[in-house]
Amino acid sequence: MADTPKQPVATWRIVLAAVLDFFTAFLGFGFLIGSLTGETTQSGFNLNGASAFLLFALVVAYFVVLGKYLGGTLWQRILGTKRS
Repeated sequence: MADTPKQPVATWRIVLAAVLDFFTAFLGFGFLIGSLTGETTQSGFNLNGASAFLLFALVVAYFVVLGKYLGGTLWQRILGTKRS
């Protein structure tokens, strides 16, 4: 049987997945770190110094590890935008 060619993924879906992934990782890791370090505020979290650097490192790791090694990030999988 002949393989059918894959349809290209719409650019807006790729961009939307990236934006949603960033906010998911930033808010999720931010609140986690803020809760563990006591840097939460009434309106969210306020990370400084090492906590902010840890948040940055975890957001980068989220994209690298999930995107490269685990088959796609959360929103890439949901929106079907992972390229082979």
